[in-house]
Amino acid sequence: MATPATRTMLPVHEAGTCAVAASAEIVGAKWTALLVHDLSEGPRRFSQLEHSCHGISPRTLAERLRALEAEGIVERHSYPESPPRVEYELTAKGESLLPIIDAMRDFGHQWLPCHHHH
Repeated sequence: MATPATRTMLPVHEAGTCAVAASAEIVGAKWTALLVHDLSEGPRRFSQLEHSCHGISPRTLAERLRALEAEGIVERHSYPESPPRVEYELTAKGESLLPIIDAMRDFGHQWLPCHHHH
């Protein structure tokens, strides 16, 4: 039988855990942090993003961008030029992820040997 104290503490704790888990799911998805970091420097075209994410397949990149768009993290702008130009840009929500990603980068530099950057 739970005491009242445990009952009142639990929802608050769960809400915090839920927020952390939800954020981790976004930032932890493969390539997301890289893409958001790349887009922090300004709008990018598909080919530029593909170039900076070494080893990503065009299909995976398209899927990740679609998912980020659905999350409201990235906006897709198409310009009616010839050939048509499509650019991806961070939303305010996407920009608010940057401190988290910077912290991840700092942690990586400080504690993790980076073997995969050629």
